[in-house]
Amino acid sequence: MDNYLKETKILDYSNVSIQELLEQRGWKDLGNVSRVKAIYNFVRDEIKFGYNVSDDIPASEILQDGYGQCNTKATLLMTLLRATGIPNRIHGFTIDKALQKGAITGIWYKLSPQNILHSWVEVWVNEQWYFLEGVILDKPYLTKLQEQNSDCKTTFCGFGVYTDNFENPPIEWNLNNTFIQDKGINQDFGVFDTPDEFYSKHQQKLNALKRFVFQYIVRYIMNNNVEIIRNKSVKNLKN
Repeated sequence: MDNYLKETKILDYSNVSIQELLEQRGWKDLGNVSRVKAIYNFVRDEIKFGYNVSDDIPASEILQDGYGQCNTKATLLMTLLRATGIPNRIHGFTIDKALQKGAITGIWYKLSPQNILHSWVEVWVNEQWYFLEGVILDKPYLTKLQEQNSDCKTTFCGFGVYTDNFENPPIEWNLNNTFIQDKGINQDFGVFDTPDEFYSKHQQKLNALKRFVFQYIVRYIMNNNVEIIRNKSVKNLKN
């Protein structure tokens, strides 16, 4: 299990901000199951759903941003779990861009790559691996999205979601697998000990110009679209 606990450039749990968070939350004093649940809930709900500058930034930067998407939330989740002695690894995929439609629209959606780099965390608890993909969307955002699309009870694709149980997706962890985007998976890269290893072999397929446009224009538009949904009042949801 040592490989699943080591610190790396991306999993930088010695960083002061990470250590201060651990001290404030007291997660190390909890039992393993309660510890995983508390850290999982923190990353899911207190780190908002949003798009960072890159997939391969360190956990301390994600914590400072206060938001993340599938890959960056996975990094922060792994880091906090390893820092508290919970072994974990990363499972890499690609997902169809259709699940991002709505968060990204118009010409920017058309220009985005068809296959989006994706990952989830696999955590070792009670002699078993559990898949934690349901960490991606914070509850306030998901709740508003459900309210805005209240007529949909089953399969929903868009705005960062691809699930066949939109009314009650399996995002709560209690010794089970959690999912919110898994129905969009179209390629499986397998498991890696660290995100550093994963990103050294797999990167989002963007040329230099598209990468620049995403980092400095498109992601801000996407984050704004997400915030509009998250902050919309219930009475105005259909307007």
